[in-house]
Amino acid sequence: MKRIALAFGVCVAALAQAAPIEVRDALGRTVVLPAPPQRLVTIFASNTELVTSLGLVDRIVGVEEYTRFPPEAAAKPKVGGRLGFSVDAVVAQRPDLVIVTPARQAANQLVDPMERLGVPVIVLLSRSVGEVLDNIRLVGRATGVPERGDALAQSLQARLDRVAQQVAGGSAPRIVMVTGRVGNGMLLVARSDTYTGEAMVLAGGRFAIAGRGAVAQVSPEAILASDPDVLLFAGTQAALNDLVQLPGWRDMRAVRAQRAITVSRSEFLIPGPRTVDGIESLARWLHPARAQP
Repeated sequence: MKRIALAFGVCVAALAQAAPIEVRDALGRTVVLPAPPQRLVTIFASNTELVTSLGLVDRIVGVEEYTRFPPEAAAKPKVGGRLGFSVDAVVAQRPDLVIVTPARQAANQLVDPMERLGVPVIVLLSRSVGEVLDNIRLVGRATGVPERGDALAQSLQARLDRVAQQVAGGSAPRIVMVTGRVGNGMLLVARSDTYTGEAMVLAGGRFAIAGRGAVAQVSPEAILASDPDVLLFAGTQAALNDLVQLPGWRDMRAVRAQRAITVSRSEFLIPGPRTVDGIESLARWLHPARAQP
């Protein structure tokens, strides 16, 4: 009887392992994978980081041109970049899953052609920090390592919970986070309806420019008028120095108080596990008296 029971258990385990994987992506599409995919093409740095954070960098066979992290993923074959994505280059890598985000027309250029060719595609969005954690779980399920995705997401949530306790009850400084400069003189700022803006709030700040909605571009005059307590610049110190040398910026409250600092673009502009690193670092800087040892 014991041998029969053992054999039955082995058969059940084999059937469970062979069962198709079914997930629902950010566009509400049901994606069915016949088996855990072993050849992944990850479009955009955020999706590459999600896969590598699950210990699956060896499964990645193609990335976009601007992938920089981690180094072992950056060395993978390139399938496109800022000017577009090549269906032929993707297919040449023989992927059994493509993970994409609908930016720079990537989803429009790849989803339909991949589906026609029978290559599964998962579309991810990162509109909030919570959705970033959900993406980790989703990619874990899709790649056949759900326990890794759940464990990583739980670990990151626990760290966010500790930050929330750290900043609770404190005074939230008014912040502007500049994420880029546009050729027409306008500036890009973190908005309240994005994961970047939410990360800033989770770190214990609040928006100095309220009600921006979906508008990412603001004029320098609007930022100067808001006179924030803290000015964050997602970029280099040299670029921040150039910005605050412009007329009027030296008189800004944050600049006078030496509370104009740089933050990491990889932590605040690439939605992934490193976003939590950025939230923790910013919380410690904004609320040093409440920082945990």
